[in-house]
Amino acid sequence: MNRRNFLATVGIGAAAGAAVAQDVAQRIESPALHPALRYVNPKTAAHPFTANPPARRPHVFVITLDMVSPEHYHPSRKLSGAVNLPAIHALKSDGVFFSNAFCTAPLCAPARASLATGRYSYITANGERAHDGHETILRSSDVIFQEYLKATGYTTRHAGKGHLGTQKYMDAFGENDNAWDRWAPPIYDDELYLAYLHRLGVKQQRYKRELHTVQQDRKTPGFSLGGWIEQSDGQPFPMEAQYTHYLVDRAIEKVDAALADSAGAPIYLQLDIFDPHQPFSIPSGLEKREEILRKEVGLPQSYEAVRKNNWQPFESEPKVYDFYRRNWGLYDPEMVRNYRVADALQMEVVDLALTKFFRALKTRNLYDDSVVILTSDHGEMNGHRAMIDKGVFLYPDVLRVPLIIKMPGIAPGQVDEPVSHLDIAPTLLGIAGVEPMERLDGRSLMPYLQRRVENPDRDLLFECGWHTGVNFACATQRWTRGGEHYLYSYNCSDRYDELYYLHSDDAENLAAREDFKKVHREMTARLGSLLEKDPRWRGYYSSFSVDHYWDLPKPKGDVQMFRPV
Repeated sequence: MNRRNFLATVGIGAAAGAAVAQDVAQRIESPALHPALRYVNPKTAAHPFTANPPARRPHVFVITLDMVSPEHYHPSRKLSGAVNLPAIHALKSDGVFFSNAFCTAPLCAPARASLATGRYSYITANGERAHDGHETILRSSDVIFQEYLKATGYTTRHAGKGHLGTQKYMDAFGENDNAWDRWAPPIYDDELYLAYLHRLGVKQQRYKRELHTVQQDRKTPGFSLGGWIEQSDGQPFPMEAQYTHYLVDRAIEKVDAALADSAGAPIYLQLDIFDPHQPFSIPSGLEKREEILRKEVGLPQSYEAVRKNNWQPFESEPKVYDFYRRNWGLYDPEMVRNYRVADALQMEVVDLALTKFFRALKTRNLYDDSVVILTSDHGEMNGHRAMIDKGVFLYPDVLRVPLIIKMPGIAPGQVDEPVSHLDIAPTLLGIAGVEPMERLDGRSLMPYLQRRVENPDRDLLFECGWHTGVNFACATQRWTRGGEHYLYSYNCSDRYDELYYLHSDDAENLAAREDFKKVHREMTARLGSLLEKDPRWRGYYSSFSVDHYWDLPKPKGDVQMFRPV
């Protein structure tokens, strides 16, 4: 039995030690057939892997944005045709666009943890609002895919947001990496950015037009959502001084340094951009674009439905949605329209910065032969159901993410099969010829890129936990080629399930509808089976199996788990 078959036999959750022992035994029997076992940390023998890299490994550039609405990129959304994103569309025309790409959790830290590790994360909260004792950053004992690339000779560099602690970024990118470990950018206290502004002769930003929500009394100011900025002396704030443009300049400097220092080694650079996440910081130069967008941007039908219902909870709707509506306080429709315009403009700011970045890759003869990946950590409500941002709910728009992969030798096009952030790690490790001994929950996207997917439906899980409110929930999806696509969500602390048709642009909860009863029952069984077979999800399954007792096969044996499994 070869090592790959052995891993398949023992299952994806097998201990790394058993896999290593098997690999060593086979290597003794036929050492010429097996590459040498290596370690991310050779001194401690931590994170074993084998490597059989190709003769020429490509440079890899991974770009993540923060909180991107499907309305800005998905071809089914009307607004996507109005937002001016030439750099992103050019990358899309050069690469493969995944129309059904998802994060694993709709919060920054959990989503980023899954993307970096290639595993479902134990992190269920962002650090700013987590209860004492919650895991909100990666453990020092974790391994992220960038560390494997570094261990096999990639020159690794990073610029931008971290939000997963500093240790793993230093492990992967070096002790001089300055990934900021917070949800918002350090616009006022990043010394490198302040020095950048000084070199440009630009003063710090302040808002000249600022968006605010209101509290539940519909009068008291609530959150600042940012807006349009100027210099502190009232002068226009130039585009090149905006923080995302600074990050792109920083990334280009890192590329140049890596080219000078790498002695021909391949480069991995990760650029983590905060925009278009609110609070917005829209510089000068977009006045004409704002006029055009104001003619195109309306309000979602679901927002109007909330207004018509006078902001009262809807029947058969989980209470978490009413909670977030009261939290955000989007009672003024004109403010919501302004938010949607600002969100689109902030995406255009990002695109202008990416134009500069891609131009830099091309002038250095790096673009054509490199792998370029563009995605975001999670989605954005953007006014749908009278909510913005994201939260501890599993609505389709916060789970969807843009995903474009440009790869040498791969024909451009679109892939509709569902994929996940979990798939990025195994894809890049496969390109580098790295095979970790530890568990990866995703699958390589190479068959998708090559249009030869044999099993397109996926047992993908989504979850959430702690944010502005508390709502531990889990969900799964079902996709049929050329047919239906559903998302089913179970809220542990609520009596109502959720069922969404993912081809809808303004999805409504179908769980209580009689004409979707059969689909609801099938999706309930699907999620139950998925939760039951993986011990990591036992906490959800304990609750799910009680709430859905009559919809699931009856448990056998000791449901109290008196005997260890």
